[in-house]
Amino acid sequence: MKYGLYVVPTDMSPPITELARAIEERGFDSMWVPEHSHIPTTGSTPYPGRGPVTRDFARTLDPFVALTAAAGVTTKLKLGTGICLLMQRDTIHTAKTVATLDMLSGGRVLFGVGGGWNKPEMENHGTEYATRFQRLEEQLEALKKIWTEEEPEYHGKFVDFAPLWLWPKPVAKPHPPIFIGGETDHTLKRVAKHADGWLPRVRDPELVLAGINRLRAFARAEGRDPDSIAISAFGLPAKPDAIAPFKDAGVGRAILAIAPGTLDDTLRRLDRYAADLIR
Repeated sequence: MKYGLYVVPTDMSPPITELARAIEERGFDSMWVPEHSHIPTTGSTPYPGRGPVTRDFARTLDPFVALTAAAGVTTKLKLGTGICLLMQRDTIHTAKTVATLDMLSGGRVLFGVGGGWNKPEMENHGTEYATRFQRLEEQLEALKKIWTEEEPEYHGKFVDFAPLWLWPKPVAKPHPPIFIGGETDHTLKRVAKHADGWLPRVRDPELVLAGINRLRAFARAEGRDPDSIAISAFGLPAKPDAIAPFKDAGVGRAILAIAPGTLDDTLRRLDRYAADLIR
């Protein structure tokens, strides 16, 4: 099993470059960062499982700028978005941004996306909450065309463009692996149809473990080999006993969360995680 780290880089946290170097040096395979463009001061939807939204969510760095900085000080570390709020973004600009990061990093991008939960945040971008998943699916289809075709075009309800030229193309072929976050059957069907991997949050271990078999059934219904879909379980505790059932179920990567703290505190946690899980 591979092990990744979820970190929340902000304007007040340890430098992302220091964290990226430390994560790679200790043998972790990937680093994942979240995204919030902003947080509306009123009306925000409560964060699922964690209560009211605070201004701390608004302090996150842009994920692609942060991951570009991390790419510059590492050589092997995979660079993941966990998750990119794609439905709040312009599709064509995002295609170029992700492909540029993939080129500069030598093909190390893991592109995690999801539908989001903060209704007023996405509405400030002109995204309708009720149709966010339909928009997301069209965006993923359009991104794949932009990344793999010389003169892509796409005509949908939410994404619509005539033939265009756009470079760079990603180093990863056919494109950076796409992971979709979420735990519902709707998400699992979306993964089977559009993605290379599933990125479930492990708030309920039994729910996620049961979802693995359902995902495999949905993959077969789409004519796909279930083993072609990678699973990266997000938010597992750094305890071998807690991780073992997921490893036995075929999960290929456990993503551990690092709590906010000083650089010294974080390095000590990384040392402990590495000693318990990797070495």
